[in-house]
Order: sequence, then structure tokens, then C-alpha cells
Amino acid sequence: MTNTAPRAEKPAPEDADRAALYGFLGGVLQSAPNAIGLEQISRISGDDTPIGACLSEIAREAGEVSEKQLAQEYMDLFIGVGRGELVPFGSYYLTGFLNEKPLADLRASMAQLGIERTADTKEPEDHIAALMQMMDGLIRGDLWAKGPLPLEAQQAFFAGHIGNWAPHFFKDLKKTKTSRFYAAVGELGEAFIGVEADAFDMAA
Repeated sequence: MTNTAPRAEKPAPEDADRAALYGFLGGVLQSAPNAIGLEQISRISGDDTPIGACLSEIAREAGEVSEKQLAQEYMDLFIGVGRGELVPFGSYYLTGFLNEKPLADLRASMAQLGIERTADTKEPEDHIAALMQMMDGLIRGDLWAKGPLPLEAQQAFFAGHIGNWAPHFFKDLKKTKTSRFYAAVGELGEAFIGVEADAFDMAA
């Protein structure tokens, strides 16, 4: 996803932290980390908060899985033969089918914000990884011409395209027996999206 407009300003430090978590989730859900990525993830230091504990667990799992093993686990989870264990698309979670109205609604929101699908993107835009990356870019100001997207607009995008299905996806991912690494990612996603939803509700 791109927006070629120049970045106008930087987000506040607390928003940069939020963006980093969205970006992290988007990255590991887009593809399985390679050996270098796993080594970097294994060095993450968490803390005693719920999200910090999830990060510590992901770091532990990253240190115990090989690149080859994780690539196969990712394939089994999200791609498979015909389909994977989970179908990580908003349309599917909301309607039971791919490429339905939730995708059209997302594309309309993207057009309003000036977000364009990159030429090499193969998956529909309502893939969980793409949505996490879009929130990352909107918070940082990389995907909106005027800089970081205002909080009210962030809330609208979150409510319309993430908060209405991502909690269910992350709950399902947390319960998977296919991959301990991705189960930990699911736990992080569930915790983080819950914090985001609560924070948006308090700000409303």
C-alpha cells in the first residue's frame, strides 16, 4: 500500500509505539520471518504488561523455531492446498465469502485517504496483514498526505475495517495447534486490538 505524498510531521512517541505494534503484526502475518528476522525477534524484551508478556512469549518461540519449520507452519495456517486452517480476510470473517462488501467498503475508505494498492500485491486488501500495515502507515503519517491521521479518523478506519472482525481472527489464531509462534502472535494481536478498542472508546 502506498501514498506518494510527502510526510508532513512525525507522530507522538506513544503513537509511534502503537504504529510499531501494528507494523510488527503486519510483517509477521504477511509472511513467515526468515532466519535473520527470527533472530531479531528473539531479542525482543517484553515487560510485565499484558502486551509485554505476549512479546516475551513471541521472542521465546522465535528462538526455538527454524526458518524452514515456520515457513511450513505459515503455509499450513494461511495458504494450504485450496485454503489454509484460517482465512485471514475481513470479507470472509464478516460474510463467509471472499471479495464481498467489506472489501468494497475498505477500498472506498482507501480511496478517500489516497491509499493505493501496490502493483505487486496479489492478495485482496482486506487481508489482516495489509490492514495492520495500513494502520501503521496512517498513524505514522506515511499513508496520508497531511501526516499522521487524526485520532477520530483512525478510530473510524479501525471500527469500520478492523475492530469488527480482527478480534475473532486473533482469537482463532491464538488457539491454533499448528504453530506455537503464530499462536503467540494471535495472543499479542488479541491483546493489542483489545487495548486499541478500549482506548478509542475512551477517546470518543
